[in-house]
Amino acid sequence: MTWAPLLAAAPWLAAAAIALWRAGQSRRLDEYSATPAPDTPPLSVIVPARNEAANIARCVTSLLASTYPALDLIVVDDHSTDDTARLAREAGAGDARLRVVSAPHLAPGWLGKQWGCAHGASLARGRVLCFTDADTVHAPDLHVRSVRALVDRGADLLSVAGTQEVGTFWERLIQPQVFALLFARYGGTEVVSRAKRPEDVIANGQYMLFQRAAYEALGGHASVRRKVAEDLALAIRAKQHGMRVHLIMALDQLSTRMYASLGELVRGWMKNVYAGGIETLPPGRIWQLLYPAMLMTPILFWLAPPVVLALWLTGFASAGLGTWAIATSAILLVWWIVVYTAMTRRPWYALAAPVGNILLAYIFVRAVARGRRVEWKGREYEVE
Repeated sequence: MTWAPLLAAAPWLAAAAIALWRAGQSRRLDEYSATPAPDTPPLSVIVPARNEAANIARCVTSLLASTYPALDLIVVDDHSTDDTARLAREAGAGDARLRVVSAPHLAPGWLGKQWGCAHGASLARGRVLCFTDADTVHAPDLHVRSVRALVDRGADLLSVAGTQEVGTFWERLIQPQVFALLFARYGGTEVVSRAKRPEDVIANGQYMLFQRAAYEALGGHASVRRKVAEDLALAIRAKQHGMRVHLIMALDQLSTRMYASLGELVRGWMKNVYAGGIETLPPGRIWQLLYPAMLMTPILFWLAPPVVLALWLTGFASAGLGTWAIATSAILLVWWIVVYTAMTRRPWYALAAPVGNILLAYIFVRAVARGRRVEWKGREYEVE
């Protein structure tokens, strides 16, 4: 028996081990007290919402259940064609902390989410600003703990990574793979928080906390008004300005269901994966030209072993390739069991991982084909 096929499997083993080690370097929000500090700063929570009738009541109800002592909640209805505004008002009926406001008509050169966030920030009363999505659910202690973390760490921007809710088969199959890619690229929360280069930081737009002074010094959402991944762009911009950008896990305090169907999932990641991901590249035209290939490399890395294994089983590959395929497929199976167990508590989805790889490749190819043209919530944009 030659050892060459097994040695050729070493990159798959090394990549999985390094990615898991980096992802494990994380801290949790539970480390911070749920008791408000005596000098707790006023907090404004801003929720941009466009056609969020399915989510907004749950979001507002959870926000108003917060134990934060000085909470100002602003829901910005961005010209919804459904009952978003009415349902938001009903969810907070009689609570003086809630304001439901209408965004002005979308200005040229702006994306809708940034427009709503900027309008909400202009009305905010707090010294700390929180931007959160309408499809999120917040535990009562989330704001107390996260503001404590922001202050204790001396951060200018603190972002929280919560639980990703998945309901359908396709969500359970695809979402873990996307987040596995993100963790492989960026590492755990402490890797992000200790990053030196702007392109190595990331923020989660589902929940971002800013010191108001830092937000205004950056130019707020106006500074990223044409960026499709405004959270990533704000984090990079903050790092470029010498600010402290931190990320922390809050699996018990925040949950989000990003997409509720296969169609939403495809459209949502098509919007973000190319036009947003290109923001993370080092300066230089060459990186932009190489980005499509860079985007597809992890998918091919994951797909090659099961494809070669199938060829070997059907007699179309040599014994040496078969040995390599068995070894690398076994490594990937363990990798996917860990990923799916962590995100869905359903390790058997690992057996369907190659199907997810193929669908993810389809999303990526379509995203690259669309380039900087994105469509979301009934609007089309040409982004930077």
